[in-house]
Amino acid sequence: MTGDITVISGPTAVGKGTLVTELRNRYPEVYVSISATTRSPRPGEIDKVHYYFIDDAAFDRLIAEDGLLEWAEVHGNTRYGTPREPVLQAVAHGKRVILEIDLQGARQVREKLPEAKSIFVLPPDLDALMERLTRRGTETPEQIERRLSTASYELAHKNEFDHIVVNDDLGQAVDELVRLIGL
Repeated sequence: MTGDITVISGPTAVGKGTLVTELRNRYPEVYVSISATTRSPRPGEIDKVHYYFIDDAAFDRLIAEDGLLEWAEVHGNTRYGTPREPVLQAVAHGKRVILEIDLQGARQVREKLPEAKSIFVLPPDLDALMERLTRRGTETPEQIERRLSTASYELAHKNEFDHIVVNDDLGQAVDELVRLIGL
């Protein structure tokens, strides 16, 4: 089952979502899990397309019912998790599955599914990470500081992953993901 699952992780604003979107554009047969989150949608995000936007009570129910493959509280105030059932259904149908999740979630998946591949996405440097986060314009200065603190911690644990991809050039980074996933 787990040979068809790849975890892609990395710090905030490293471009995980952009990489996964481009990968999916090239290989539409790949199943990309949709995470549940307790945060509000950012401009342009659509419920059940980008995330399942749910409230705390619904998230608590998913935890209680063992309905999440992994979950974590991120940046001190928001929870994210991967609904279990859609992932298991995709694997049962022979699909390649990508989980785009944070370090905490990646650790949980590694415990439950040790054969899953894991890839950590790095920024070219910390300045690029800061610039991407600031340019996004969706967080307050306090939120940016919290995200950068979390990113520093995550970067220090990059060696927990099977592979590392530097997201400096989008095309090259996607090519590397394709090679590592075996598409």
